[in-house]
Amino acid sequence: MKKIRLVLCDIDGTLVTTGCPMGEKTKEVIERLHAHGVMFGIASGRSVHQQLSKQAKAWGFEWPFDVLIGMNGSELWDEMNQTHSDYYQLSKDTIKEIIEFMEPFHLNPFMYYHDVMLCMREDENMRRSSKRNMTKVQIAEDISQMYSEDNAKIMFRMKNEQMPEVEAYCAAHPSEKYRGFKTQTNLIEFMDPRVNKAIAMKEFCKRHDIPIEEVWAFGDMSNDKELVDEAGWGVCLLNGADDTKAVADEITEKDCDHEGFAWYVEEKILKPRGW
Repeated sequence: MKKIRLVLCDIDGTLVTTGCPMGEKTKEVIERLHAHGVMFGIASGRSVHQQLSKQAKAWGFEWPFDVLIGMNGSELWDEMNQTHSDYYQLSKDTIKEIIEFMEPFHLNPFMYYHDVMLCMREDENMRRSSKRNMTKVQIAEDISQMYSEDNAKIMFRMKNEQMPEVEAYCAAHPSEKYRGFKTQTNLIEFMDPRVNKAIAMKEFCKRHDIPIEEVWAFGDMSNDKELVDEAGWGVCLLNGADDTKAVADEITEKDCDHEGFAWYVEEKILKPRGW
């Protein structure tokens, strides 16, 4: 039976359907993992300070998650050591270059900035993001405020039908300074090309002498690919992206809307161990 010390999960499209509460079965299996000494953490594109640090309580857990990986791997919160680490932020000049690169699409760039979500204009997408991420929206004084500081990432939300064109545009214009990738059906994020969730996963494991072989990781979109690929056992949700499915050890039988993570954990981890 494959050993398990740590379970790491993406949030949107993996643990929960975007904008929806956590399912009861999902919460139940996480509680059972915790009760049997398995560490649990979340790995997300969201900010550790602004969102992820509040997530366990928001979902009704009475204990803090052991590890929080934020900004797609650019941030690591180690609950055991009470330490925060940052990796490979974009420079001010690179953020400016990305904004100019995306100008042909006339989108609304936004980023996590101090304690707010900074954007160029308030629209329905920003209002939804603000509510979902429990973070206020602030309109930039002018475009230069968007690149006034180094930052982990900058994001652009669009209509679903526009995504293939934007993805093709990014693929046709690669850069050594940044990479753009889809994290939701209507969201492109730009980060340093060295950043991925597996970097923070491996750093946490190194600190606590956890063999990578004993880490089970769950994800769905392209920003989960390295996490799923490099964990000891990587699982992609049925609703996941093709590139993440391609590197996964297994694909769930149910999608996120039907709590595919919870059913998989129950059948593959809990039942075989009598938990």
